[in-house]
Amino acid sequence: MRTTKSLAATLLAAALALISTSPATADEELPVPWTLAAALPAQAANPGGPPPGANDFGCRPSAAHPNPVVLTHGLSANQTVNWQTFGPLLKNQGYCVFSLTYGVPGEPLPIYQPGGLLPMEQSAKELSAFIDKVRGATGASKVDILGHSEGTLMPSYYVKFLGGASKVDKYVSLTPLWNGTTLFGASHLYALAGALGLAPGFNGILDPLCGSCRQFLRGSEFLTKLRSGNGVFQPGVTYTNIMTRYDEAVVPYTSGMGSGPNVKNIVLQDSCLLDLAEHAGVAADRNAAGHVLNALDPAHAKPVPCVPATPIGS
Repeated sequence: MRTTKSLAATLLAAALALISTSPATADEELPVPWTLAAALPAQAANPGGPPPGANDFGCRPSAAHPNPVVLTHGLSANQTVNWQTFGPLLKNQGYCVFSLTYGVPGEPLPIYQPGGLLPMEQSAKELSAFIDKVRGATGASKVDILGHSEGTLMPSYYVKFLGGASKVDKYVSLTPLWNGTTLFGASHLYALAGALGLAPGFNGILDPLCGSCRQFLRGSEFLTKLRSGNGVFQPGVTYTNIMTRYDEAVVPYTSGMGSGPNVKNIVLQDSCLLDLAEHAGVAADRNAAGHVLNALDPAHAKPVPCVPATPIGS
């Protein structure tokens, strides 16, 4: 009998201890890796899965952060590899965070799921459905968008042409390319191919592999349509563009600059010469993170210290 009572008391004490420590465990901050290298073990452990802190559809936005943040990845990336830093960072700051992998042609590969390969008009429809799902689950009337590379450009089609302007509040872009890229002279070569009547053959080879790739080129039909009429930046949406001088994919990096009363442009090296982040590395950069947090919560903006950064993170 004593043994039974003793065991019961021990189990009761253990249960009480577990209950008393549960809230603290729930409130513990997620680790935030400041390197792109974190993507490799994350992808291996949970291929194509959301980053830590993201896609809790039971999350309810707080009064301090009423807008859920939707993360949109870059070309050939996915939600796993692109957002190992910003997913947990934003969750720790009290945001409801959501991410998706869009633009995957056919069935996803078992080891790696490259996204952003479909034409951006199609991906924008995927984003539209996802944002409606986020708004429905959280009860939020609007979301904020944090995009990287293609994830800065594709959502603009949603905002301008698919009714997103009334559903997006803040639109924060890492290494955007509003005016396209001239990478390796590709835009000039494509224009020459068009002049020679070779564009259809070129498109027939490239488009099945990457329907979005030629849309990034300066002067593309996609960009021309996006920049037509009232332009890229829509009234009622606040835009923040964050660029790096060492961007080897967006050429020139100033393609990411915009103009307008609702647009702010930030070049990382203007305030931190020690930041060597390149195109991909901005997604794991402390200085960029400081600017992102200020853009999402300008009422509580803080000075962004200059933290030395390597090309792949800080």
